[in-house]
Amino acid sequence: MKTKWLSAVLAALIAGSLLFSGAAQAQQFKARMQTAVPTSSIYFELLKKFSDRIDKMSAGRLKIEVLPDGAIVPAFEILDAVDKGIVESGYAWTHYWSGKHPAAGIFSNPMAGSGAGLDQLSHIAWIFEGGGYELYRKFYSDVLKVNVEPLFIQPMGPDPLGWFKSPIRNVAEFKKLKYRSPPGITGEIFKEMGISAVALPGGEIVPAAQRGVIDAAEWIGPADDLNLGLHTVWKNYYLQGLHQSTDIGEVLFNKTFWKKLPPDIQEIVRTAAMASMTETYTYNVYRNALAVKKLRDEFKVTIHDTPRDFFPAFVQATTVVLERYAAKDAFFKEVLDSQRTFAKTVVPYWTKILDLYSNLGNAALAPAGSAKK
Repeated sequence: MKTKWLSAVLAALIAGSLLFSGAAQAQQFKARMQTAVPTSSIYFELLKKFSDRIDKMSAGRLKIEVLPDGAIVPAFEILDAVDKGIVESGYAWTHYWSGKHPAAGIFSNPMAGSGAGLDQLSHIAWIFEGGGYELYRKFYSDVLKVNVEPLFIQPMGPDPLGWFKSPIRNVAEFKKLKYRSPPGITGEIFKEMGISAVALPGGEIVPAAQRGVIDAAEWIGPADDLNLGLHTVWKNYYLQGLHQSTDIGEVLFNKTFWKKLPPDIQEIVRTAAMASMTETYTYNVYRNALAVKKLRDEFKVTIHDTPRDFFPAFVQATTVVLERYAAKDAFFKEVLDSQRTFAKTVVPYWTKILDLYSNLGNAALAPAGSAKK
């Protein structure tokens, strides 16, 4: 009798083990992430680290294959590909979908801080503390009505004004050039200023510059611009830009795929995205600083200050364009008003803190003995 009981228990344990094993195998997921950046991008490198972190945190239950720009679909088709399930996930910037709805631009890239003074960190604060994330999800689910789960992941910027075939002294000289700008509202702002702006994916910028199709271009930042090879075409670089004074990359998951993930894996992905945001800040500071030094010392690139008349001209054009869209679209106005209301609270405080760091840096850089007695 005892032997039969032990045999029954053993059989039950084996069956349970097999059942658990089968369930564990069923809980393994794979996703392809089509990105809008080449393998040379520091942000591609960060996405690989994001993928590796998810792999380790999930004990291998979710593996994400990170693919470079154009591997399956072109950059500007990533949202549609994720929505239709052609790929399980994608990486780009919300403003890439400005052709579908103008509010896309002010989620990832509130131009000139939405005219309200938002910088990179206060923009992120609006997303997490000012209701931005709720509006962001509403944008995809209710406005675009696409089958995606969106996550912000990489704060970047400010994007430099960019690379020029020859120096410019003012906006009037800028107007004589054909300039690669980001798509959507940002391009419209440049056009409002009288600048001939064209949108191109990252992989097409250097070939277009080499052929003389464009005379100037912006991309992401010194490290990525160096990796892209813009310094091999032009030698005049303007670091201060307002068109993307703050910018943030996003990861989109096909929602059908996302809903199949267990809750703990979903939370792992969200946590990995937050970790990547912190990691991106460190990359932005150090990698871009190294790149500027290399561009100047090794490749003899001249680093210019952006002409002073550019700033008021861009802010004025931004206000005109944003108000035009707010008058035509209720959701655009809702997002813009949310950002500007948040800025009224945050910007007065945060600008004073930024003054602290600016004064500190300038004091440290000043020649010895230059301070007044």
